[in-house]
Amino acid sequence: MNNLRSVDLNLLVVLDALLAERHLSRAAERLNMSQPAVSHALARLRHLLDDPLFHRRRREMVPTLRALELAVPLAEALSQIRTVLTPGAFDPAARHVFRLAMSDYGAALLLPGLMRLLRHEAPGIDLIVTQRSREGMVGAVIDGEVDLAFGVFPDLPARCESQGLLEDRYVCLLDPAAQPQPWQGLTERAYWAAPHVLVAVHGEAATEIDLHLRARRKTRRIGLVLPHWNVAPQVIAGTDLILTIARLSLDRVPPSLQVAEPPLDLPPIPFAAIHANRRRGDPALRWLGDRARQVLSGQAEGK
Repeated sequence: MNNLRSVDLNLLVVLDALLAERHLSRAAERLNMSQPAVSHALARLRHLLDDPLFHRRRREMVPTLRALELAVPLAEALSQIRTVLTPGAFDPAARHVFRLAMSDYGAALLLPGLMRLLRHEAPGIDLIVTQRSREGMVGAVIDGEVDLAFGVFPDLPARCESQGLLEDRYVCLLDPAAQPQPWQGLTERAYWAAPHVLVAVHGEAATEIDLHLRARRKTRRIGLVLPHWNVAPQVIAGTDLILTIARLSLDRVPPSLQVAEPPLDLPPIPFAAIHANRRRGDPALRWLGDRARQVLSGQAEGK
């Protein structure tokens, strides 16, 4: 590989697809190539890099250590090449796969409208969505495992950049019939006396609410920790639990529950997209970020 002119750079595109799909047929479909052509390219790659690159395990192609070492720098290099060849432009009519990470809150907020828009404007674009903790999403963006992550990121490392998309606010959800009597509405005293639901992907974790309260030397009692937002409203029905939740996530509220304004000052919820700062000039990410903002602006206006 000392002489770059002897290398067919199309082989690197094939390797990138195989690393992403871990499946020969899916990689061929993604590249709009025949399966034999991809197999032939893989054979050339193995000879070029002097490594088997993948081992078959059942129906999956498992990358070797050498292939895994190449994954991130290869993705970065191809991204830079695309930026050089198509500065400031992205063709939504072309086949393209975006890898995204988001919580179930972000998925409920963004995905239905985004998929309708993509199927109408850019049916050749596919999405691969994963769910991770906030720290996991940041790490995946930095490592190149995902293109964009959507969520609330109050503190980002220097290697990430944020694009603000929408500002949500907190409301409280509770079952009035299950609260201590006589019930006179959600007062500050009632808020502090009640057990609360905390939503954290990986067990106990401080949310923006709790960090905000701790800064004011206050704490709330956590009666239940859950990994998902979507089940929380059903859980508090018939209990004295209070869920402090993002307003835009409340599309379907059980009829027995009541939405109340928090009786104390809470911070806003800045929903954003983040990407690695090395990809700030990537026109594909800029295009998708603009479409996400378009979808979310409609969400905010409808609430």
